[in-house]
Amino acid sequence: MPRRASSASVGSIARDYKRLGDDDAGPNTGGMGAVSPAEGADDALVAEVMARAIEPTLAELARRGIEYRGVLYAGIMVTAEGPKVLEYNVRFGDPEAQVVLPRLADDPFDLLYAVATGGLVGPPRFTPDAAVTVVLAAEGYPADPRRGARIRGLGLDGQLEDRRDGVVVFHAGTERDERGFTVAGGRVLAVTALAPTVAVARARAYGAVAEITFDGMQVRHDIASPSIGAPT
Repeated sequence: MPRRASSASVGSIARDYKRLGDDDAGPNTGGMGAVSPAEGADDALVAEVMARAIEPTLAELARRGIEYRGVLYAGIMVTAEGPKVLEYNVRFGDPEAQVVLPRLADDPFDLLYAVATGGLVGPPRFTPDAAVTVVLAAEGYPADPRRGARIRGLGLDGQLEDRRDGVVVFHAGTERDERGFTVAGGRVLAVTALAPTVAVARARAYGAVAEITFDGMQVRHDIASPSIGAPT
């Protein structure tokens, strides 16, 4: 079996906001935003998740002779009885990846190459910065997203027309033509901001969101808000 990281870092944890509306109202979605590091996530929680979920899973893969090399993304719900596994994906989670990867202190290529070749021997390193992602969704999402609306506020490169420090716009459901971009999916854009604190990253993200508009745009206004509190 290849060598692998034997521990995880609190820096790799992100919180996803699944419900469509503010205050966790409305239907479940693929994710309307995320924050990393996640409030309430500490070394003790990481150790518990590793001991109760990740390590037993990896041990079972090894017992079955499965030499798995790649991403194992765990969706965890923190409950009064401890962390519970909701899902595993063999890919990066979305929108969690949009707040975790920008915080990497290591080169992602080097990490992925080490995983592919069996040379990863420790957890990735993360910067102390915080990241907040706010998702812009189409009208009618998640039941019946409307497509075709013209997106305003983006340049032809897909980033903000009025560039802002620490902000990047990820495209999930867009199409580009000679005039710019239109809505082509349910979750259209993910606006991510990086900053020294969650509060500053949140302000930057929502400041950037205010520069983007399209007909019927849906957005939560409480991503990374202290009013939501830590996940329970």
